[in-house]
Amino acid sequence: MYNFLDKFFFRSRNLDYVSQNLRDITNNTSAKKIFNAINSYSETSEVRYVGGCIRKVIKKESIDDVDLATNLKPNEVCEALKKKEINYYETGIDHGTITAVIDNLKYEITSLRKDVITDGRHAKVEFSLDWKEDAARRDFSINSIYSDGEGNLFDPNNGKKDLEDGLVNFIGDAENRIKEDYLRILRYVRFFTNYSNHKHKPEIIKIIKRNIGGISKLSSERLLDEFKKLTLSKNFLKLFEDSSSVELIQIIFPQFKNLDKLKKLNTYAYHNLKNIDFIFLLSLMIIDGTDNTDYFLYKFNLSKKDQKRLKMINLFHKEEVSIKKFNEKNFNRIFYFNGKQAVTDIINFKIFTSDKVEKKLINLMESYKNKVIPTMPIGANNLMTKYNIPEGKTLGNKLKMIEEVWVNNGFKISEKQVKKIAKD
Repeated sequence: MYNFLDKFFFRSRNLDYVSQNLRDITNNTSAKKIFNAINSYSETSEVRYVGGCIRKVIKKESIDDVDLATNLKPNEVCEALKKKEINYYETGIDHGTITAVIDNLKYEITSLRKDVITDGRHAKVEFSLDWKEDAARRDFSINSIYSDGEGNLFDPNNGKKDLEDGLVNFIGDAENRIKEDYLRILRYVRFFTNYSNHKHKPEIIKIIKRNIGGISKLSSERLLDEFKKLTLSKNFLKLFEDSSSVELIQIIFPQFKNLDKLKKLNTYAYHNLKNIDFIFLLSLMIIDGTDNTDYFLYKFNLSKKDQKRLKMINLFHKEEVSIKKFNEKNFNRIFYFNGKQAVTDIINFKIFTSDKVEKKLINLMESYKNKVIPTMPIGANNLMTKYNIPEGKTLGNKLKMIEEVWVNNGFKISEKQVKKIAKD
């Protein structure tokens, strides 16, 4: 849908690979239903792709999510979706975001906004009808590119050119942008790492350092989530080629004591870094033999499951177990009592933090890949029936003794051994 505002957005009608790919997303995915629902809501209603999905199309990256912007208010978006029987939920309706769900795919639809009050952490917004006003409140030019369903770009801040030229430019005054939301410091590092072909502008680094104390206003969840996005990007290791970016990360996350060690990974670790999950990556950065891990877990709110993983690796690391003791017999205990994840994490940690590639450790890791935790063949009923042991504390203690022998013997135990324990 075209209107008089389009002339301000430098509409491009050339169907180059960018436009064609955006058009393909519309035509070949359920996004088409959202365009139909919103564009048909009224004579002036319109929805456009925005941000990450366009950026990824331009850079020929895989697209894992689709964000949309619309000149409808959130309640009107809900009405438009409801009319077309599209399921949705109110993700952040106060900030104008509705999430539509079609064929198990999620589409975030955000109403055009302008900031009224910002405090570096949260923004009070008003909804707008002005696409240019919405673009002006965004952080970087490369995130302020819009497109209609036909692939026609709307690019008021020349984000496409900046992206193609490898430039990460703040929109407007960089200091004001940062003070509006201090998370933009970490976002700057992420986008610089992934898209910049140039050195940092000295004035930008000065502004960031001058304002980096504002990071303390942010929740630990927002900070860690943004850092996770950086680690998941294909250019994560490029971070360590830039001393200014590394310095900023170390200031923001002083608990990442081992960050520099990721520069010196052995060849196996370097090639397999992309295969590890975020929690294990955190272990490589925070576990250093001190109480740093405990402090990190105190400061950052992780799930109990993730805390348990980090505590287990940390506990084992503190014991400084020799590689000679990394064998199946010793690890069967950990495998049985703590599970496969604990075994994998502990062995992997040793592999990734070793100066050289230890094939023995890699083979040990492979041996547990398809292993299933066994069930002890001797149960309470066996002892009660065969050896007339009554239910109670004695029975429990004998079962524990049998279990110990069974585990220590590679999950094997003879009838003679069982009898000896039962009769003693």
